[in-house]
Amino acid sequence: MLELGVFMNGQTDLPVRQTPTGTVLPSGSLADMHASYQRGVLNQIKQGVLAEKLGFDYLWPVEHHFQPEGAEFSPNPMLMEMAVAAQTSRIRLGQYANILTWWHPLRIAEQAAMLDVVSGGRVEFGLGRGYQPREVEVFGRTYGSTIQDQERNRSSFEEALELLLKAWTEPSFSHHGENFSIPPLYTKWHHNMTIELLSQPGYERSVEQVLKLARPDMYASGNAVIATPTILKELSVFPQPLQKPHPQLWMPLTSERSIRWASARGMNGGFIVEPTWALKRNVETYYDEAEKQGWPDYQHRGQFKYGWDAERKRGVMVLRPVVIMKDPKNKQELERVDLGMRLVWSYLGPFGFVALTGKTPEEKVRSDTPVSLEYLVDREVVFLGTSEQVAEQILKLKNDCGFDDFNFAAQFELAGFSNEEIEEQMHLFAEEVVPILRRECGPSPWAAAELVAAGNGRP
Repeated sequence: MLELGVFMNGQTDLPVRQTPTGTVLPSGSLADMHASYQRGVLNQIKQGVLAEKLGFDYLWPVEHHFQPEGAEFSPNPMLMEMAVAAQTSRIRLGQYANILTWWHPLRIAEQAAMLDVVSGGRVEFGLGRGYQPREVEVFGRTYGSTIQDQERNRSSFEEALELLLKAWTEPSFSHHGENFSIPPLYTKWHHNMTIELLSQPGYERSVEQVLKLARPDMYASGNAVIATPTILKELSVFPQPLQKPHPQLWMPLTSERSIRWASARGMNGGFIVEPTWALKRNVETYYDEAEKQGWPDYQHRGQFKYGWDAERKRGVMVLRPVVIMKDPKNKQELERVDLGMRLVWSYLGPFGFVALTGKTPEEKVRSDTPVSLEYLVDREVVFLGTSEQVAEQILKLKNDCGFDDFNFAAQFELAGFSNEEIEEQMHLFAEEVVPILRRECGPSPWAAAELVAAGNGRP
């Protein structure tokens, strides 16, 4: 089976230019970039709604902030997906990813649960640690995270995840760790409604579990709730997700450590920048760890298919930028695509992404290596060509990696391109590439179910 997604990282629609020094930048002022990102918010919603109409199965916006460079923009993917959820009924709403170290974990637990409820249980919850200091130091400091200390960042991330899962799955809970104390140990709460609620026979929590009761202090100042030594021991977070026990968790994966960590905890993985040889090795690592750990799964369903299991929605997905051209030798269009790719990779390169693009295991690539469209296509990091050529490239990746089912996400956004051009790419992919892929890989689970229903005479 084949499942398809749309990946969004919010690249600017402003024209892209090369400066005399060779740097690639967006054209225009800071005010122009503000206007571009305002258009971007609306365009991502439009593209999300269109994705369902065209038959895509997943939506994958990122979370990134503060970028005048124009390479990435999506400050609140789940808020954007609320608008998509209100206009769709089937497409799965993922994030690539929510950066836990930038959020209070109970805030993001509430947001994700609200999206899951509004969408009818369609959230695929992506999570990450963050890597760009301009974002991490601004948001992460509040919650004990910093990218200057990777182990501290990792510790903050893991504690936030522990809290998130408690909020989603437990009737009420407490947590007292390095970065969070929930509820704070000094929280006074003496409320008759709470006490009577917890005193009901058969209620999921008792007074003793939630409150440390004490007599009201008649000499204390303040209202009756806090004029007491009674302490709140546990609290409940509302709403909880519609999906039980919670939405599937996902992580962008790069290093062996992160791959094994996510696999051991039953998380799905996503891979985006590595050439096929490295992707194959990384997927093997993911499944090696899953087997070692006894196939961990949040619903305890046991072993799942290699690469992707479309019925259980477990395994990994592969993301690639896709550019469909009627004439792949059109020099003017190629130059424009090249500029867009160079803008994004010029931004990402210093963070270490270019170093992951070696064509062979032996090739060592420096982070400051200039990246061009030709370079990326040659390393199978970008898929470009006619519809037939793009389909061949996608199928080659699937077959080279030995996947059973296949979960592939295409990125159609490109710096310097308008919303109309991006939507045209989405149409070309859905109408010309997907039929070729379906013939080789089979339908998605929902399409297969519709075919069965039609065969049984049901509408």
